[in-house]
Amino acid sequence: MNGAKISVRSLRGGNHDHDTATVDRGPETDAVSTPALQSALAELRLTGAIFLRAEYTECWSYESPPGADLAGLLRPGRERLVLFHIVAAGRCWVSVGDDERHWADPGDVIVLPYGDQHRMGGSDDAACVPIATLLAPPPWTELPVIRHGAGGDRTDVVCGYLDTDDVLFDPRLRALPTVFVVRPTGVAASWIDASIAYALEASADGTAAQAGTRLPELLLTEVLRLHLATAPAADHGWLASLRDPIVGPALEHLHAHPDRKWTVAELASEVAVSRSVIDDRFRLVLGRSPIRYLHDWRMHIAKDLLGSTTLSVGAVARRVGYDSEEAFNRAFKRACGQAPGQWRVGGTDAIDTTTIGHAQSAR
Repeated sequence: MNGAKISVRSLRGGNHDHDTATVDRGPETDAVSTPALQSALAELRLTGAIFLRAEYTECWSYESPPGADLAGLLRPGRERLVLFHIVAAGRCWVSVGDDERHWADPGDVIVLPYGDQHRMGGSDDAACVPIATLLAPPPWTELPVIRHGAGGDRTDVVCGYLDTDDVLFDPRLRALPTVFVVRPTGVAASWIDASIAYALEASADGTAAQAGTRLPELLLTEVLRLHLATAPAADHGWLASLRDPIVGPALEHLHAHPDRKWTVAELASEVAVSRSVIDDRFRLVLGRSPIRYLHDWRMHIAKDLLGSTTLSVGAVARRVGYDSEEAFNRAFKRACGQAPGQWRVGGTDAIDTTTIGHAQSAR
């Protein structure tokens, strides 16, 4: 590997100012990472690799190939992969389609669970170039290293992928955002720092770092644990509910349209069951009514948007189905213990424990 060696630990919490807080904050989510969630994640069947290391300097920006093209390149015969980017140094953003930019700092992990085509760039505006123009064509006999930009402040990124057929990564269900950012802290951060350092050292001689390591699988499992610990009903087998013949299709509709003014009757009609059947099934499987689940899911999305984008509170409110910013503020404060603006600048993750209480009272 040419260039300076990278120590993620020494760069964590550096002198990069945050426009927003990071959405998934480790210690608080650890408190509600339940045995049910851990057991479900342990059942995931994943295979993956680190396939790229990049050194970008301001100003820079790139666009990835379409998801299916990239999947076919990395895993011939596959149409979709889970992608992740680990920010080892610097600051960058990522966006999918015309959606907002999600910002990441040293130690953050960016996940694209459906492998969508995306753009990434630095703090300063720059012309966006296809990443294919920055790489030699495969096959690669050693780990590719991209060096691109105008020579300003540097951002180092380690890129990887995972291949899985698990329903959690089915884009129809939208159980996960198209892109999200996780900041591990505490023990999880130390483990991830050491793992990244290992991967970087392993590629120092130019050989592919993916050979003989389970780093991508272990890393994604840990990142999902942190992210999903804030999901509604994480303590009630939420992952298993995605496979339920009634709840699973209902969740597909709720996740696809969280801003819709849903009623139990409308949701029941979409999945061709009665109102009483769908209500009973939600309470049995998820420990809460459909409308309570929708409320908690909206708060989960709101936290993600407040944590890693610069969308205004009003824009976030509209994204999750609130016509009134005032009504959204009240709902968020009841769920999280703080107003959205206060939470954004560094509040606690109170939602993780209060949503469980709400679920109990909704039975």
